Amino acid sequence: MSAKALSFIFGSIMAVAIVLSFAAARDFSKPNLEVMPDMYHGPAYHAFDENPNTENGRTLREPALGSIPRGMMPFEYALTEPDALRAGEELVNPVSPDDTGSLARGATAYAIFCQHCHGPGGAGDGMVAHRGFPPPPSLLIEHAIKMKDGQMFHVTTLGQGNMPGHAAQVSREDRWHIINYIRTLQAEALNKPAVAPPAATPAEETPSEGTQTEGVQP
Repeated sequence: MSAKALSFIFGSIMAVAIVLSFAAARDFSKPNLEVMPDMYHGPAYHAFDENPNTENGRTLREPALGSIPRGMMPFEYALTEPDALRAGEELVNPVSPDDTGSLARGATAYAIFCQHCHGPGGAGDGMVAHRGFPPPPSLLIEHAIKMKDGQMFHVTTLGQGNMPGHAAQVSREDRWHIINYIRTLQAEALNKPAVAPPAATPAEETPSEGTQTEGVQP
């Protein structure tokens, strides 16, 4: 086939293609032509639609028994003293108390969530207590110092007495960091030497009436 014939054929094809492109103007209000659309239009059900394929006729299924949301750690303790003590025996702080990053994060979280009640040093003298709210027990007393990390985690999670639970405000990791920071406050209080009261200075004698002072004539 000569080159002239090939040019004629290709030119004709291009002309037809151009004519067809203008003749088949696209309607943007409608979808394009779908080839084998079986997978595009499946019989999908909305979450709250009735569904004849399930036992109870509901599309939305309940979670399997024992399943938990991704990333959630179960906390199987109640707001009772026996469970608080059990948490102290069973829960172990996963963060080393010597971790400087943990202590830094614990100090920040303590200042945000704890200091307003417990005070900057943990003595229970925060601004909330100064404004009339019953002050919390000091974190520096013997009972708090001997409290195990797991029990303290139980208290910060579910609350105790006037203190509400802080599980919604403070992440699980930050609660452990706060406990590590509180341990440093307790250690500082234990190692802090007792401050002796200042020695009383003897009062200067003041001559009373009728008393003769040396060198002074009555």
